[in-house]
Amino acid sequence: MPSNSHSRTLAALVALALLTACDGSREAAEPAASAPQAGGDAAEVAMSTADESTATDPVAETERLNAWFDARYEEQLQRSPLQLTFLGRKERYDEVDHFGEAATREDVEWMNATVADLEGQFDYDALTPAGQESWDLWVFQAERAEENLAWYGHDYLFGELGGPEDQLPTFLINFHKVDTEADLRAYIARLREGGRAMNEVLEAGKAAAAMGVKPPRFAFEVALKRATNVVTGGPFSGEEDSPVFADFKRKLGGLLESGAIDEATRDALQLEAEEAMAESFGPAYTAYIAWLEAEIPAADVPVTGVSALPDGTAFYNNRLANYTTLSMTADEVHELGLSEVARIRGEMEAIREQVGFEGDLVAFFEFIRTDPRFYYPNTDEGREGYLADTRTYLAEIETKLPEWFGRLPKAGLEVKRVEAFREVDGGAQHYMPGTPDGARKGVYYVHMSDMSAYSKTDMETVAYHEASPGHHMQISIAQELEGIPKFRTQARFSVYSEGWALYTEKLSKEMGQFKDPYMDFGRLTAEMWRAIRLVVDTGLHAKGWSQEQAVQFFFDNSAIPEGAVRSEVRRYLTIPGQAVSYKIGMLKIEELRRGAEAALGENFDIRGFHDTVLGGGALPMPMLERRVQRWVAEQGG
Repeated sequence: MPSNSHSRTLAALVALALLTACDGSREAAEPAASAPQAGGDAAEVAMSTADESTATDPVAETERLNAWFDARYEEQLQRSPLQLTFLGRKERYDEVDHFGEAATREDVEWMNATVADLEGQFDYDALTPAGQESWDLWVFQAERAEENLAWYGHDYLFGELGGPEDQLPTFLINFHKVDTEADLRAYIARLREGGRAMNEVLEAGKAAAAMGVKPPRFAFEVALKRATNVVTGGPFSGEEDSPVFADFKRKLGGLLESGAIDEATRDALQLEAEEAMAESFGPAYTAYIAWLEAEIPAADVPVTGVSALPDGTAFYNNRLANYTTLSMTADEVHELGLSEVARIRGEMEAIREQVGFEGDLVAFFEFIRTDPRFYYPNTDEGREGYLADTRTYLAEIETKLPEWFGRLPKAGLEVKRVEAFREVDGGAQHYMPGTPDGARKGVYYVHMSDMSAYSKTDMETVAYHEASPGHHMQISIAQELEGIPKFRTQARFSVYSEGWALYTEKLSKEMGQFKDPYMDFGRLTAEMWRAIRLVVDTGLHAKGWSQEQAVQFFFDNSAIPEGAVRSEVRRYLTIPGQAVSYKIGMLKIEELRRGAEAALGENFDIRGFHDTVLGGGALPMPMLERRVQRWVAEQGG
């Protein structure tokens, strides 16, 4: 998920599938206490009974610290009803978080209070290396949240990859599970609460606009389309049900079918839902839609990067630091991108020659981009073919994972099409994690409204990136980790998760995949895509590039279909800095692997390296580097 200075938006809570990156702050629904209170008898006993001998024993002191972290993390979760549901829990099941600057500041104040308590209760030097790693991560997240608070309201509220207008319905449909009548009543309560939340989001949008922070016109237009889709159909208008009402009725019907309710109760509950949608949910969307319509005429066309916004250059530097967890300037990122583009072009030339294409590389790009043989038909049969072939690739690589990994995920995986109400032509395929207990599978989502936007040459690469050994494997393993504080199992850093997923694209070739040279060209196209991002993102936001300049740079250096290219550029314009995290993270992981191989020689174990990278959950790059260095030292390097 893209981290967002509007950290109290629905997008920041449930858009993990989009980019799988969070700066670590958790959303709260109630004001923080003046000081953190312990959350659990076991934690209280562990802390209150600690004596001098415990403090000098690193293992015991780290166990005491882990109990403290678990108590704090439980407090975090209880502050966010939506996050609880996202994790498959049903506490506060009838509530929706509050959103806005005040709630975000409360989050940061709470986090800062926990750091003060941490430093007051524990001695860093008395901990094991694993305990110190957890300490460092908690403090890093607090510091990053504090830094980002200074830029509250500068991030765009919505954009190419989504916004609150589609995240609330997505949450209700995909995460609010209904097993009992009480669950369905909670759904109705959330319809009312969702109206309140959307009104708060609208106020945040208006406040940002008053600061001079407005997304480009295309972002307003796509947000308007999504919001309109949500309230089109029953019970608002028309014969067909709106997406949320259809979902409610499906879950209501499930209760009737199971015998949990009778017909009279069903009718009464449906009436309550209609009232909630008519009195709260619908009016909030109507107000949001009216605001979008009013703002569109004044929105920017031509589009400019965020450097044109108030304090835009400083804000972009903050975004780069936030998404890479490193100190890199826009110029450094730009030049690195240009060098990677040149390197990958050389590998692409080799494949062009291998398949006997007579034109130059730019002509080969055009051939791949336009020849019908590389696309599924834009029909239901074509869409099913894409899904079926994707499942075949994933089943094949699944058999090879034990040779390369000691840790394997327990969670299941589904491959499915994006829901129609939020589907975007050329939109980015993405992954949505399952629950830590495995009750809800992870989902690899595919946009399929325009099949001409997705080349067959790319699909194998995207499958490995989004599923296994990419996002599904990494996030599932993190959620299933034991022996570390629970907060670490849910940490999200774009540079780590996206860097890992991009690393696994190349790893999959090592594992024997990409047998077809055109598919291997697709893999290089995907890597080129991420290298281009370093150039284009910084070009748009730091060097004054136009939208068309960015599009042309894609065309000159890749075979990516035009629909996907334009969607990508719109994405960069509305989520500045995030797109650079992929290549930066990949290069760092490759650098760490090369260092480990050089230090250990014949004693290097690829399974051990991968388990080390995955075994601590998501980490900022400096912390991942220290973790790998410790492993190398333990292996005798």
